[in-house]
Amino acid sequence: MRMRGADHWSWAAVETRMKIRVPVVTEEVAREALLSFVSSKCCYGRSAARDLVIQQMKQQMLCRYRLETFSESRISEWTFQPFTNHVVDGPRRGTSPKLWDIKVQVPPMFQEETRKFQVPHSSLVKECHKCHGRGHYKCSGCHGASMVRCPSCSGAKRRAKQPGRCQLCSGSGRHRCSTCSGRGNKTCATCKGEKKLLHFVQLVIVWKNSLFEFVSEHRLDCPGQLLAKAQGETLFRDENTTRQTIELIPLTEVHYWYQGKTNVYYIYGTDHRVYVADYPERYCCSCTII
Repeated sequence: MRMRGADHWSWAAVETRMKIRVPVVTEEVAREALLSFVSSKCCYGRSAARDLVIQQMKQQMLCRYRLETFSESRISEWTFQPFTNHVVDGPRRGTSPKLWDIKVQVPPMFQEETRKFQVPHSSLVKECHKCHGRGHYKCSGCHGASMVRCPSCSGAKRRAKQPGRCQLCSGSGRHRCSTCSGRGNKTCATCKGEKKLLHFVQLVIVWKNSLFEFVSEHRLDCPGQLLAKAQGETLFRDENTTRQTIELIPLTEVHYWYQGKTNVYYIYGTDHRVYVADYPERYCCSCTII
């Protein structure tokens, strides 16, 4: 593994710094970590965590290497919006620039973001294709009649087995259409009633941070996906067009004895997270173990 500005680093030097930077987990810390973990699980009893006998602890210091690559991509697409009689920046004002010639403010390095811009001189106005320039279209609920069959009496003007006329429609058998509020038509959702659309080329810029991550091998039976997300301590960072980081991740295997049986649990990360595969005092299966 080579890193610009860090070629003089060796794993021996890294291991030396590991021992200096990350404190050793004591029995007291190991028990407190387990008690905190058990308290977060509704179906785990505290007695086992409080009374178990810690027999042995094996500690390792792992290295997590991260390489982040910040990239920018650009695509163009036709889009439209309601035309509100504003000035149209069309081809008469000049030739549209190439996508990579358009200057925009770049977000901070390694911060993902997506932005959209209207390409200069690409606009043109067209009649709305949805309502054909009317600004509205016939209501699908009443087909333009403003009224529909009464939902209470189904148009019979009176409800079955009930005396008198239907109260909802006052005996008319018809009721105002709720879809269009009795107007017979609905405002076009595409042009918002403006009758015309402004079509233009839209520039879509995506800033993306690609991550490559590697955790050094270890000899303890703790799931790798936990270690990949564990909180560590930064040992080295180099940032330029790419960002490279080396972090230290402590991992401790705790062997314990409880009620005649021996088992293990793991403490990982600088914030002392716990992983236990077979906790001895568990009452149901509704809690996750990770």
